[in-house]
Amino acid sequence: MKQYQAENIRNVVLMGHGSEGKTSLAEAILYSSGIISRFGKVDSATSTSDYDPEEIKRKLSINLTLLPCEWQNVKINVIDSPGYPDFIGEVKSAARVTESAVIVVGANSGVKTGTIIAWDTANEENLSKVFFINKMERENADFFKVVDEIQNKFGINCIPIQIPVGSQANFAGVIDLITCKFYKGNSREETPVPADMEDEVSSWREKLVEAVAETDDTLIEKFLAGETINDDELKNCLMNAVKGGGFSPIVCGSALQNIGAVDLMNTAITYLPSGKDASIRTTADSAVKELEADESGPLAALVFKTNADPYVGKLSLFRVYSGTMASNSQVWNVNRESMEKVGQLFVPRGKTQENVSSVPAGDIGAVSKLVVTATGDTLGEQANPVNIAPVSFPEPSYSVAVYPKSKEDVDKMGTSITRIVEEDPAMRIHRDNDTGETILSGIGDTQMDVAAERLQRKFGVVVELKTPKVPYKETVSRLAKGEHKHKKQSGGHGQYGHVMIEVEPLSRGTGNEFATRIVGGSIPKNYLPAVEKGVVEAEREGVIAGFPVVDVKTTVYDGSYHPVDSSEICFKIAGSQAFKKGMDAAIPVLLEPIMNLKAIIPGDYTGDVVGDLNTKRARVNGINPEGEINIIEATVPLAEVQRYAIDLKSITQGRGRFTLEFSHYEEVPPHIAQKVADESKAEKEEGK
Repeated sequence: MKQYQAENIRNVVLMGHGSEGKTSLAEAILYSSGIISRFGKVDSATSTSDYDPEEIKRKLSINLTLLPCEWQNVKINVIDSPGYPDFIGEVKSAARVTESAVIVVGANSGVKTGTIIAWDTANEENLSKVFFINKMERENADFFKVVDEIQNKFGINCIPIQIPVGSQANFAGVIDLITCKFYKGNSREETPVPADMEDEVSSWREKLVEAVAETDDTLIEKFLAGETINDDELKNCLMNAVKGGGFSPIVCGSALQNIGAVDLMNTAITYLPSGKDASIRTTADSAVKELEADESGPLAALVFKTNADPYVGKLSLFRVYSGTMASNSQVWNVNRESMEKVGQLFVPRGKTQENVSSVPAGDIGAVSKLVVTATGDTLGEQANPVNIAPVSFPEPSYSVAVYPKSKEDVDKMGTSITRIVEEDPAMRIHRDNDTGETILSGIGDTQMDVAAERLQRKFGVVVELKTPKVPYKETVSRLAKGEHKHKKQSGGHGQYGHVMIEVEPLSRGTGNEFATRIVGGSIPKNYLPAVEKGVVEAEREGVIAGFPVVDVKTTVYDGSYHPVDSSEICFKIAGSQAFKKGMDAAIPVLLEPIMNLKAIIPGDYTGDVVGDLNTKRARVNGINPEGEINIIEATVPLAEVQRYAIDLKSITQGRGRFTLEFSHYEEVPPHIAQKVADESKAEKEEGK
């Protein structure tokens, strides 16, 4: 593949709901452009895009895949992105480095949740948008019904520039509304428009001309004056309207029958913005602010995807915004402030690679074995450091605890998980100090399952995923006293330590305190640190269910000692046991973490979401409408929302999202506290 200048490059992401045929459409594009000679299929695991073992197993896209092709002396970098909501991070990455989005919609299913998410994501990145109504050959396919749905949801400036001839089993091809030509079947044989469709074609063309003319003052005057608008005028105006984001063409076809792929490529090179048109966003601290897609300018390349391979090493995909990235060179990592050695550059296409000597501005490439570089980093020049705004990933909302399956897996698990998280920055990893668990967080359960499978396949680490433990705490309800006399005699020196203490509750969040008010030397001062150690050890275990004790003040007020038999260990034991007895007498209670929850949902689902929250012991604090969405704010126990990502996805058909933040600890209701205590004791017995 030859090297192209930015004005002859189109960077396009395929987006939309899952199973609407994005991967099949990408395959049709590659086949029609002559890049591949055999038309692969998802169901037979032969598609160019879905080559990862997890993708083949699940028959769905998990990773973004770069699929460059050439058409009419233009390079089109097609990026196939997943439609399943758990992998929205991949969609965000692809959208960040493209200028245009093709939103694929099923002719038999219409606008769905993933369609709306794709539209919103494209708008966030200011992408030009084209709708491709796919599966025209399917039963119940209805092009015009789907057009109505698109216009009702996204506006009347979404308008067809093609209409189909027939549908379902009778789908025969498409008619171009600008040239009024009928392209029949996948051979695109130019055929006269069917006589029974001439009026329909004329009507839809009139709608198109009017909609396009409204975006241009000169053309609208001609239109209103009844003057003829020629094809070139219409195309130029349409191109400007699409690039400006105010107009979204609708085309159609059948990816599996390879009808419409060529028309889509023609649409891309005619109407969609080029790499030269890219709006380059830099960070606030970037030394260079103004930048153009000039291959002779200062180097600025954004790494938007990282693949971890145990054999090849780290593989980094990058988009060059300015300058030229050369093979076997050195570049400056602006974010890490470190020099990075670049080896052989290449252009991936699915699992194949084509070596290139350089990647110029506007284009996308890849390199392996970068040492310090991670996703989101900018590679450039130390003398002219440009910092490109990185991909904005969604905050994790679903977590699992990761346990190694065997002793062999323990040593490798930490580093292997770090490598997996490098691949998908929408995931995070941390260790919970309260529970001692390794916590992996992300968007949903499928994403977590895929991560576990990758750990085993790539690094040979077998793990179990469990619901994380809730970090309960224990405290006391009133002031009480505890006393313990540790006394043993078994020949020679005996053991003696006698401690009397008071325990009393402190305000929530205060922490624990230890004090003494010994009078008359009933316990020598040198033994008091040992008493405190015993109390601190007992605080770690609690008395209800083995959880740490918080917000308690312990005061040693009396005791006794033996001049020969007393020792530090004796007073440590006595302090620990006296504290436990004091806790028992002070009416201990179990505390649970309470979270601030903010759910952002379509207004139609408000009643269902609030009803579900009420079953989770939540307190709804407010519902704030913002346009078509409602923001629900509530406080809810963490124990009730460990799997809320799954629940909310089900209730809102994947359109809702939420955030959780720790608020405070509250007392657990008695019936639930008893259940937690029983489960904790059973778990400890099982552990023994």
